[in-house]
Amino acid sequence: LATAGIAAATQRWFPGASGSGIPQVKAAIDDELPPGQRGRFASLRLTLGKIVLGVASFAAGLSVGREGPSVQVAAGVMQHARRWLSPRSTIDARALLVAGGAAGIAAAFNAPLAGVVFAIEELAGRLEARASGLVIAAIVLAGLVAVSAFGNFSYFGVIQVPRLGWWDVAGPGLCVALACGVAGGVFSRLMIASLTNAPQRLTRLRARAPIRFAAACGLLVAALGLASGGATFGAGFEAVKQMLAGHDELTPLYTLLKFLATWITAWSGVPGGIFAPSLSIGAGIGDAVASAAGQGLGPALIAMGMAGFLAAVTQAPLTAFIIVMEMVDGHSMVLSLMACAMLASLTSRLISRPLYEALAEHMVAGVVGRPAPPVDEPPATASVPAEPPPPAGPQSAPER
Repeated sequence: LATAGIAAATQRWFPGASGSGIPQVKAAIDDELPPGQRGRFASLRLTLGKIVLGVASFAAGLSVGREGPSVQVAAGVMQHARRWLSPRSTIDARALLVAGGAAGIAAAFNAPLAGVVFAIEELAGRLEARASGLVIAAIVLAGLVAVSAFGNFSYFGVIQVPRLGWWDVAGPGLCVALACGVAGGVFSRLMIASLTNAPQRLTRLRARAPIRFAAACGLLVAALGLASGGATFGAGFEAVKQMLAGHDELTPLYTLLKFLATWITAWSGVPGGIFAPSLSIGAGIGDAVASAAGQGLGPALIAMGMAGFLAAVTQAPLTAFIIVMEMVDGHSMVLSLMACAMLASLTSRLISRPLYEALAEHMVAGVVGRPAPPVDEPPATASVPAEPPPPAGPQSAPER
């Protein structure tokens, strides 16, 4: 019932607030989107709706996170701030949206470096010199406010990693990276197929009766939560924190159920992110490999699993490994996290297109009226310039 109510409110009053929020910000800064249409994806009204409905999604027990919504929330504030600037200001709306998205990630994870890399790798694709000061200032101010409210802490505390040689962790680490890459690629492909109106029977049902479809999704998430003893409800923060501290472990069944609960929650159309649930799924994969490998590799492989699965889903390996490094204060694991994130991301690219990019293209296509790329399109295609047409001869239509 709660899921149906949230989906109904989202569809009626805040249609741009559904889902994660990161694809909306990417769509808002797309060059093909008319400037007057940016308010469909980032505005102060959507910010308020995202906060209220996102909190309701948490209260309902859905498998969502707050990090993706934080990007759209902060970008909407910055989009609204444009009207406060002088007409002669050199700060454009695109730079404000990128700065807001970066500030949202930095404040949500208490990870300022991740905010900078997220702005470059996921949002802008590049960071112009004149916008870099704005991005850094937004991250610093948002970080100061977050630290003042919640304290200066690592998201998952500080992990204790024993001194290990590369030969101890190479084999299990490779297994974690490949498993996360395959699982993340499948998850990303399912999400794209579900949310871009692929020609499937359930997708057509969702289009005809979205509220009843959301209610069915909520019922499935509730059933998965009961089957897991309540472990799949919410973002999974506490379960991962306890596991990193060595007090608990996530069974492979939990990981599978969390995978399904996160996908079904996103399919229902309610506001909520997938960052934190992805970290929980990756932690479960790392824990499963650690249980098989032994040797006290648990914390290291769990951290690598979080970085690997997040990189596979987003196909943004730099952002993924820096986020996890700052979340667990794992500076001693920089090379391991970096290698795992890169290998998982490369594996995922063989299975699926980048998730946020595909969803953003679909949103922009719905506004400008161009066809969106198909789900089965290869991740990257080389563009070959077309040959110019031959000059018109004497028998051409203009000549006649």
